[in-house]
Amino acid sequence: MEQLTQQATVYLDKILIWLQATALSYETLGQFAVIVVLSLISSGIVFWVKPLLSTLLGSWKYYDRYQRHVEPLYIPFLWALFLLIAQEVALAQDQPIYLIRLAVSLVLAWIVIRLASGLIANAYLARLVRIMAWTVAALNIVGWLGPVVSFLDTTTFTIGEHSVSILGVFSGLFTAGILIWGGLFLAGVMENWLRKLPTVTPSARVLLSKVARILFVAIAFLFAISSMGIDLTALAVFGGAIGVGLGFGLQKVVSNFISGVILLLDQSIKPGDVVEVSGTYGRINKLASRYTSVVSRDGREHLVPNEDMITQPVVNWTHSNKQVRRHLPVGISYKSDVDKAIELMLLAADETDRVIRTPEPRVLIKGFGDNSIDLELRIWIMDSENGVSNVASDVYLAVWRQFNEGGIEFPYPQRDLHIVSAKGLQNPLTSTDTQPPESPAEQRTSPEDN
Repeated sequence: MEQLTQQATVYLDKILIWLQATALSYETLGQFAVIVVLSLISSGIVFWVKPLLSTLLGSWKYYDRYQRHVEPLYIPFLWALFLLIAQEVALAQDQPIYLIRLAVSLVLAWIVIRLASGLIANAYLARLVRIMAWTVAALNIVGWLGPVVSFLDTTTFTIGEHSVSILGVFSGLFTAGILIWGGLFLAGVMENWLRKLPTVTPSARVLLSKVARILFVAIAFLFAISSMGIDLTALAVFGGAIGVGLGFGLQKVVSNFISGVILLLDQSIKPGDVVEVSGTYGRINKLASRYTSVVSRDGREHLVPNEDMITQPVVNWTHSNKQVRRHLPVGISYKSDVDKAIELMLLAADETDRVIRTPEPRVLIKGFGDNSIDLELRIWIMDSENGVSNVASDVYLAVWRQFNEGGIEFPYPQRDLHIVSAKGLQNPLTSTDTQPPESPAEQRTSPEDN
């Protein structure tokens, strides 16, 4: 710690001496003012000209493609141009140009780095690469790269029995970032290659791509640790702690991960299957390491934990056969012609486009109810991912039209009403005479009856 303090004091003294000798002089302050003014002028010009360029070049297809890469460079390009003009004017007037030349180098370095980082698809990674690359370039331009590297290399701290420098940490993080990005890129290339192979099932494709991503990230992490100068055997204690954490705190997470691997291996479900689980009906959109994405017919995406896909009953409508049979109960009146009703129900099934002809639709008599003859129309479809309730609705509508045209009557509840007693009427079950009932006054008892 004392060595670190001494080194920091030495470098701070050097910076103060440089500021007093160079940066705080009138010539340097004048150049700095010119740089700031040119920056403000460039920003103002771009602010007014940018909408005009968007209007003029908006119809050009290449402008729409490269707009997000070109627009951030308007100000740096214009600023660098003004700085080059100011540098030539200062040379003609025999004025100092050290700070202006430094600003030109920094702006041009930023432009080059900005263009190069545009090749990175991930916006956050591209921004991180730009900042790191421009920082290194700026330190090199001003001549501070060597001292900063030396300071970071000599500044160390201890992890267990190993000594690690700050430079080693930065280099390890940089190496890990590059290797992880490269690993993910290779995994993406491998996934695209697997997608073009017709012999590879969707489950195997997802499993291989996920295993490749895990391996590439693990290898990148191990190489990054090695580049820091840390012995890999020092990770034994860390690995044991992770094992304990997985056993207690991350039990559900690990359970979902292992369940996801099992689902990919046994191929019980795969992307594109139509399933019904926990009251959710939809198409499997994605098999992730923690959850299974099920997109329902109304557009909602349900993230079902992989553990539930293992432990809960799952109805896979397209597991081994895409053909799905629907049972549509229909009741007809006892007065209707059953043979004609069956014929009309088959015609209604044939009118529906989504109903396939092989296996052919069938009509069964399921029983004789209280009010109706219970029939059941059985149809087959091949596209359950497009919904099963809507095709039932189409068939029912066709049956309604056929029955109305064919004179088939739909049943309605029938009840027999037995009148046991009513005012002014005899009870046919108990009365044996024809005399009218006594009036209330006559029905009163006399004192002698008591």
